Amino acid sequence: MPTEPLDATFAALADPTRRAILARLAAGEATVTELAAPFRMSQPAISKHLKVLERAGLVSRGRDAQRRPCRLQARPLRDAVAWLADYRDYWAESYQRLDALLDDLQTGGGPDDADPGPSAGQDGATPRSPDGRPG
Repeated sequence: MPTEPLDATFAALADPTRRAILARLAAGEATVTELAAPFRMSQPAISKHLKVLERAGLVSRGRDAQRRPCRLQARPLRDAVAWLADYRDYWAESYQRLDALLDDLQTGGGPDDADPGPSAGQDGATPRSPDGRPG
């Protein structure tokens, strides 16, 4: 998966105001005026946040007579979740190995007696980079 769209998604999600805007848009479309209402900031400031969200592909703006409603676009969020799933799987596997080792230690076995698990690449798991991240 290319990292540029992910970079834009995570950069957009880094700001709490933008996350709040996305949460509001998850309930349905809204205008800039409606989005600005709960915040202590101007409409131009909210518009700047919306531009960041638009560049990341998280928000689109339509035309509805005199209004320009904003809508949530979920695809970049799904892509981010898919990327994070690799890490979730990695940590789940790590915790399973740790649980097995702890169980073995509690039953009187030693770390040398614990099943180290399959050798790298034999279990069909996601290949890992030298720093342990999926890659």
